[in-house]
Amino acid sequence: MDYLWPFKFAADPGLPARGPALPRPAAPTIEGVSERIVPKDELEAAIEARKELGAKMEPAVIDAFVERIERRLAERADQGEQALKRKRDHQKQMVLGGMAISIPLFAIAAIFTGLAGVIAVLAALVVIAIVSAR
Repeated sequence: MDYLWPFKFAADPGLPARGPALPRPAAPTIEGVSERIVPKDELEAAIEARKELGAKMEPAVIDAFVERIERRLAERADQGEQALKRKRDHQKQMVLGGMAISIPLFAIAAIFTGLAGVIAVLAALVVIAIVSAR
């Protein structure tokens, strides 16, 4: 039997069909996976070079193409690691800066406003920590 989504059609002409076949919905794509590692024109150029050079040079053409792919994947991995490091450094700087500012603020709040001021400074520290973690 032949299956078409979402209705089933019978290969046997004696069996009735259940309805018209609807087009399949577009498959969802994942941003990082759906990006092209190697541009289409480079792929086509490698295929043409393989055809022109023949079977003797095929391993060299394939090795060069695979090396380009590996180099681009390594560059992407480095970019991701650098972005994560920058984010962590920024978060650390924000939290340490907030703590440094909070020391005199705690003292001022405790002297002039009491417990309510200390709680307000503490709440501001929590907000800074939460916002910088995003």
